[in-house]
Amino acid sequence: MRVMAAELLKIRRKMIWFLVVLGPLGVVGLQAVNFGLRYDYLTKQYANDLWGGLINNVTMMMVPTLFMGLAILASMTAGIEHQTNAWKQTLALPITRTQVFTGKFLLSVLLLFCSSTLLIVGTVGLGAALGFDLGDVPYKHLLELIYYPYLAIMPFIALQVWLSVLMHNQAIPLTVGIVGTVFSMFSNRFDDWMPYKWPYLDNAADNPLFSVAAGVVTGIVVLAAGTLNFVRKDVK
Repeated sequence: MRVMAAELLKIRRKMIWFLVVLGPLGVVGLQAVNFGLRYDYLTKQYANDLWGGLINNVTMMMVPTLFMGLAILASMTAGIEHQTNAWKQTLALPITRTQVFTGKFLLSVLLLFCSSTLLIVGTVGLGAALGFDLGDVPYKHLLELIYYPYLAIMPFIALQVWLSVLMHNQAIPLTVGIVGTVFSMFSNRFDDWMPYKWPYLDNAADNPLFSVAAGVVTGIVVLAAGTLNFVRKDVK
């Protein structure tokens, strides 16, 4: 908790919180334009399930945004120490390297959770603005389609934190994140073992929980590997 409090204090006056809001705001804004320009067509197409149509359109854009957002957030949170050459001071504190690395990971997890939650609020708000009946909101379906991809993307949060913490040049982790974002859009062509496919909740069993479980378990493995590497490696 002390490590997390310190990490949150570091980003208090940074642009990071703006990006946390910008991601869901951008997704909702683009769907507002989409439905605003094609309102009659889309409401006719989704006449039997207006909320379902809106939610599916939102979540279709959410996953690439998550991939891009986690790369940027991990880079910015790790970049605080890199830019000020403060790793030696941070590692000199009475906390373990494991706590330092886990704190960076949990900070990214927390920030993406905030973004995902804001996306839920924004989706409901957009539906209300479009005149959809708030009494018909499928909250269970909405929560699943927002939080399941968030959980399934855990391996990539751990990977980007790992790369961002170890590399002073943040161009490399960001490049990995950008390439991964583009690659993920074509991941449905691969079998279920492909991690980039998991956040889209698409698998042969047609059960999103399989993708979630694979993401969480692999995320723990990648986090453990990154922590072990960080503990043993000198970070300047």
